[in-house]
Amino acid sequence: MSPDHPVTAFAPATIGNVICGFDVFGLAIESPGDTVTVRHIAGSGLRISSIRGDGGKLPLDPAANAATISISALLQGTRQTVAMEVALEKGLPLSGGMGGSAASAVAAVVAADRLLETKLPQDELLSYAVEGERAAAGGAHLDNVAPALFGGLLLVRPGSSHEVVRLPVPSGMSVALLHPSVEMSTKAGRHAIGTTVPLDAAVAQWGNTAAFVHALHTNDWDLLADALEDRVAEPHRANGIPGFREVREAALSAGAVGCGISGAGPSIVAICRDTEGAAHVGAIMLSAYEGGLRPMASLHLSPVSHSGARVLPPLALSAS
Repeated sequence: MSPDHPVTAFAPATIGNVICGFDVFGLAIESPGDTVTVRHIAGSGLRISSIRGDGGKLPLDPAANAATISISALLQGTRQTVAMEVALEKGLPLSGGMGGSAASAVAAVVAADRLLETKLPQDELLSYAVEGERAAAGGAHLDNVAPALFGGLLLVRPGSSHEVVRLPVPSGMSVALLHPSVEMSTKAGRHAIGTTVPLDAAVAQWGNTAAFVHALHTNDWDLLADALEDRVAEPHRANGIPGFREVREAALSAGAVGCGISGAGPSIVAICRDTEGAAHVGAIMLSAYEGGLRPMASLHLSPVSHSGARVLPPLALSAS
């Protein structure tokens, strides 16, 4: 493929942890997301031509950027030595609890796979995208990378096997996602939790995760609502998120099935039965948040993305 035929891929925002599932549940939504464009160039190695939407904060060094680290892993894994130019457009906030580094890494390997015509299986693409996430987030956490690639609601089991289990999604499930304009890094969020969990909290969390999976398989919204309580991360992270408790209470009072911290925060996610419910709950969340002297916030409403990352057609690119 010539330099005149770039390939652009999109990867969506993801909800890591999904309230009661610290490090083991991940959910993809349809929008917003990141896009990565790749093209062949003369010479050797990888080059980042531009990054938009990051406020100049992300590194242009290919050895330090999640997107190019993932592409480099793909090139090494497939034993290719081609030169490539990469352009990244951030539709997701930095350190926002919306899977931003995972989206960049996933969009990058999906675009590179199409450009190189390697047609790799998704499991292999996942293993390369994980390397970018590892560098950006300080660990190979699959609860964002896997749903960004596969879509849907996933159970990811820790370990080197990168085992991913697709869970059923109740019809209509949608989210209202409130993002305060502050940054909370994944590394800092993990540090806040520590390395030990009290036994009573651990037992409660195990019960909630088991009930959550059963509720999905039986389409039991009442059990789902009862299970969506985080006893591991939320108690340690909530105080660092502006307006969290007020927003959570408002969302639940407005009919949300569950509400909690998205990923490491500061974004706050409400799980709803349908898009109409998400719109109503989201408006209430924003109103509750804006009732205090807090940083500005943005609101995103979206159904679950069942397809995950995808290559964008040329017509879609020219139209944008």
